[in-house]
Amino acid sequence: MTEVPLVRSAPRGAASRSPGRSLTGRVGRVALLGVVAAALTGCASSGSGSGGAFGAGNPPASPAASPPSAAAPGPGAAPGCEPYARTELYFGTSRKATSPVSDQEFDAFLDAEITPRFPDGLTLLPGSGQFRGSDGKLVQERSMVVILLYPRKEGAEDSKKVDEIRDLYEQKFNQESVLRADEQEGTCVSF
Repeated sequence: MTEVPLVRSAPRGAASRSPGRSLTGRVGRVALLGVVAAALTGCASSGSGSGGAFGAGNPPASPAASPPSAAAPGPGAAPGCEPYARTELYFGTSRKATSPVSDQEFDAFLDAEITPRFPDGLTLLPGSGQFRGSDGKLVQERSMVVILLYPRKEGAEDSKKVDEIRDLYEQKFNQESVLRADEQEGTCVSF
């Protein structure tokens, strides 16, 4: 079992974002090397369409991830911890023949599509991503990483919600895919 430190910055249901502030100002500067390394240790799949992790041009990958199964916390788990699934979504912002997805557009998508599906909370990290396009050239782009933790017992329902989010983003912002990385071992969470 992978132990993930969890820092609770606001009570459940409390608003933690201030309107009108830039995305970078809200979450600060974050190095994503650790996040990417963590994602590479789990199971990853690209979006429901063909394409890669951060947008246009990557070859199709494996089918959408299966929902995490419920599992009891392992030995050495913190008292009172519950088994949670951890899913990371990597949203690219580059678009063909138009400007990249702006902070305001992503914030609107987050507010309208992601938060209502996962109202108990999430983590949003800005980053820089890259992938090899279908033309063989390296494409670098700004990206957004959303980390979701949800009870494993609700895994199948929440997994469907995750795939709905991916499909909606791909359609709305003309993306070939949104990378999904699911931790298969489970995460022990206590509040």
